[in-house]
Amino acid sequence: MRTSSPTRSSYVLAVAVALVGTVIGVTGQASAQRAPEPRAAAAAGATLPFSSTEAESASTTGQKIGPDYTQGTLASEASGRQAVRLSSGQSVEFTLDRAANAVNVAYNVPDGQSGSLAVYVNGTKLDASLAVTSKYSYVDTPWIAGAKTHHLFDNARLLLGRSVQAGDKVKLEAASTEVTVDVADFEQVDEPATAPSGAVSVVDKGADATGQQDSTQAFRDAITEARAGGGTVWIPAGDFKLDSELSGVENVTIQGAGSWHSVVHASRFINQSSSAGKVTIKDFAVVGEVTERVDSNPDNFVNGSLGPDSRVSGMWLQHLKVGLWLTGNNDNLVVENNRILDTTADGLNLNGSAHGVQVRENFLRNQGDDSLAMWSLNAADTDSAFANNTISQPNLANGIAIYGGSDITVKDNLISDTNALGSGIALSNQKFADPFFPLGGTITVSGNTLVRTGAINPNWGHPMGALRVDAYDSAIEANVNITDTTIKDSPYSAYEFVSGGGTGKDVKNVTVDGSAVDGVGTVVVQAETPGAVTMSNVTATGSGAAGVYNCPYPEGSGTFTLTDGGGNTGWDTTWDDCSAWPEPDSGN
Repeated sequence: MRTSSPTRSSYVLAVAVALVGTVIGVTGQASAQRAPEPRAAAAAGATLPFSSTEAESASTTGQKIGPDYTQGTLASEASGRQAVRLSSGQSVEFTLDRAANAVNVAYNVPDGQSGSLAVYVNGTKLDASLAVTSKYSYVDTPWIAGAKTHHLFDNARLLLGRSVQAGDKVKLEAASTEVTVDVADFEQVDEPATAPSGAVSVVDKGADATGQQDSTQAFRDAITEARAGGGTVWIPAGDFKLDSELSGVENVTIQGAGSWHSVVHASRFINQSSSAGKVTIKDFAVVGEVTERVDSNPDNFVNGSLGPDSRVSGMWLQHLKVGLWLTGNNDNLVVENNRILDTTADGLNLNGSAHGVQVRENFLRNQGDDSLAMWSLNAADTDSAFANNTISQPNLANGIAIYGGSDITVKDNLISDTNALGSGIALSNQKFADPFFPLGGTITVSGNTLVRTGAINPNWGHPMGALRVDAYDSAIEANVNITDTTIKDSPYSAYEFVSGGGTGKDVKNVTVDGSAVDGVGTVVVQAETPGAVTMSNVTATGSGAAGVYNCPYPEGSGTFTLTDGGGNTGWDTTWDDCSAWPEPDSGN
């Protein structure tokens, strides 16, 4: 969904800093007591079937670019904010840390160009090469305030045709065009699976496994037959083209031979407003042809409802507008172990009415909006969770965004490299449209790791923190519990408490307990609106300008009360000039 914000006036004010309990940032060290050792955090992120290596850490004859945090630059959208630019004939060589027979590469080529990367294994050139193109990059969204040309990277994958062992070397060499290589994912892909007993094959219904002819009707016929008995539609290894979307999907399993083997080429897969549910979709790829973002088009893998008690797993979703845009009844839906790459908008959005939905163990890279979002429009999302997901490089919004809803959990996720208009995690009452249901009940944010997250908001003209609590259109009334968070190398602040509309609505009922903050460009706490938070066991090293920025806006709207719950260290100073934003201590 969109995450634009109105232009915000400059902050020029004097603020009464209200700190109760033992004071942080005014009287020096928060407590005479010895701070406890940081609590051990559970491993954050998904368990992934591949191993990633950054190009800048590999051997190369090319030019390393970055780090850079400037919106619209190539390095700013790269993983780690660095990459390697290869001119024709230059190469980058990776040493594998485990066996693999496949590679997926995040790359960029100049606008309007296409080409290839030659692939070498231990010095021997393979017959196959990696095709690279700018076709799916350089997306413009001028109707979103603050947007620039973005979505600069893309992903391309290749089965190597052989097994490469740990310690072996895989080299990528630019052929006829300049290629910037960001990161390579190496994976051991299983052989194609066989059809389950009794499954209805789409090929038997007339589908073309070469991808030359439209197979929509064959898929529809297979679904109709399998649905009658709660059976399985089988998509064998091959390429299948769908020129039209599917509907009436319920009481059925749609299964492929594996996401590297069964590939459906479709920009719209399922589009239906309702379903009786009990749908399972698993183990194939849906690769679209979406090259621009048109919000009125349902250019999504799933648009609407799968119905209650459904499951999506083992999918590779790429070049779509949104992976899953979920409306209507999706009660108890499980979305797990999927890859969602190169979407022009969200990776997944629970767009109201979501109850008991579990989104877990997914990998998302290069979204053009929020990677994972819950938006409580028309009805509240309730009792739902984003857990153990790995998110990299959302380039126009947040890693995870919770816009309203009740009793929501965001747990054990790994989020890195947000860009423009985005935090790693945003908890927000920004409604965008009505009827909207603000945050309510208990919002649990636990065990998350945020790396290089937060960005300059080009509309506000000031930073967004790695983790943002935002009373944009209404005060935060929910109980927000943020525990055991790791924040590393945030280019600006760690925690931001704000009323993004600039109207000074309260952020209340927030506790932060247990956090390791390692490196922030400006401050640990960025408080910009009235309200209150209690912070305990927050340890910080490498704070840039100060520990606390406490300047509620607009002037005279109230104070922000920061209560020390004990165990806080390393952020006991306060930025004392509310007429100016602290500058990062490096060139971020």
